[in-house]
Amino acid sequence: MHTGRMDDCCGRGQARYDAVFDARFAGDLARRYRRRGLTRPERRILERVAAEGVADSAVLEVGGGIGEIQLELLRRGAASSTNLELSSAYESEARALLEEAGVADHARRIVGIDLATDGGRVPVADHVILHRVVCCYPDAMALLAAAAAHARRSVIFSHPPRTWLSRAMVSVGNVVMRLRRREYRGFVHSPADMYDVLRRAGFAIDDVSRAGTWRIASAHRA
Repeated sequence: MHTGRMDDCCGRGQARYDAVFDARFAGDLARRYRRRGLTRPERRILERVAAEGVADSAVLEVGGGIGEIQLELLRRGAASSTNLELSSAYESEARALLEEAGVADHARRIVGIDLATDGGRVPVADHVILHRVVCCYPDAMALLAAAAAHARRSVIFSHPPRTWLSRAMVSVGNVVMRLRRREYRGFVHSPADMYDVLRRAGFAIDDVSRAGTWRIASAHRA
């Protein structure tokens, strides 16, 4: 569900994801991870989860793609990870990476469940991660509220800054998608509104830091 560019965020619905995030795309991500490891934003997310405590924890990632963040957390002592994904194209690459790392028995991958609309079917976790996901989703407030409801300890998510440049980039990307007859759309939601959702759910915002072109926000249950 995610890439290293802000204009690679997506619309809602499994068909929309499958049309854009295909097996070739997943393979490119897996090759990059094998060569270079985590990206700067991914490393920052890993650091924030570590600050809240990784050992013996359960991790839920929404839109984790090939699952590189979860894999690294499992290597660092997390007890289990669950990944929710709306594109089925990541599964082969994700499973191969888990097998290579020897942590497949501790990972669960679920395809086709939308946390915001069908969260009752998703287990709670200590830490909930959403990396390059809120910019993919029309109702980020509902998604973050659902993430908070599933988090015992922390919610950590990335989002683009709400600037004229980020909005212009996403607008151009959306025009391209329309011209290609794709339902894929990107969004630049208000950071203040997203943080307020977590505060109303009983979380305190610990840190908002810059990692490349992204902002990484972390919150713990107050």
